[in-house]
Amino acid sequence: MHHKHGFQALDRSLKDVLSSNLLFGGKVVVFGGDFRQILPVVQKGTRQDIVNASLCSSYIWSECNVLRLTKILRLTMGTPSSDVGETRLFAKWILDIGEGNIGGPNDGVATIDIPDDLLIKDSVDPI
Repeated sequence: MHHKHGFQALDRSLKDVLSSNLLFGGKVVVFGGDFRQILPVVQKGTRQDIVNASLCSSYIWSECNVLRLTKILRLTMGTPSSDVGETRLFAKWILDIGEGNIGGPNDGVATIDIPDDLLIKDSVDPI
């Protein structure tokens, strides 16, 4: 994740070059990633400094259309049809964790219970 100032500089540069007042000079820009998990690096910065440096804290963010992940395709590719139901449950669990629906309120530290069927209990030969 880059600091929001980098994206804002790109916005101003494209507006100047293209003589436009539209965001990024009217060009479509796609940002990818999970903005909850990937934060910009602010050397010796506090939590507030880091959150303030993210793209979500920029004037650009209000103009963005956010598309959310609804299916984890990597889990279903090559999966036998007998395991599809189990894979769907696992995918829903993973998405619920990402959305913050599991583990209670999150103030930076959260406890998530992992289902017993996902735990590796044999430490000698985990595979």
